[in-house]
Amino acid sequence: MNLVDTSGWIEYFFGEKNESFFSEPIENTSDLIVPVICLYEVFKKINQVADEAQALQAIAQMKQGKVIEINEEIALKAVKISLHYKLPMADCMIYAIGQYENAMIWTQDADFKDLPGVQYKEARTS
Repeated sequence: MNLVDTSGWIEYFFGEKNESFFSEPIENTSDLIVPVICLYEVFKKINQVADEAQALQAIAQMKQGKVIEINEEIALKAVKISLHYKLPMADCMIYAIGQYENAMIWTQDADFKDLPGVQYKEARTS
């Protein structure tokens, strides 16, 4: 299973420099899980820089994977991750879902860089 972090979705949807790194796990929808928190973050970001219609199109594509909600077990696992790795709340939830679902996490978010079960690619700027 694969989980693409919000940073990867944004890179993919906006055709940025690391788009190709994320395209395979995103397009392999049968092995894709999507944390509900990523839906939130992507919808918000696309609404900020584009419009709601484009944001809804992105969400429709994301929902081709299996959407994973946050349950009690995931929430408590996220707390342990937060205490151990000192990650922000959203990152803890995403990482906990990845661990819960035995998924490889694809990201360019440096907070995940050295964590087990992560495929990290440094964000490329100009």
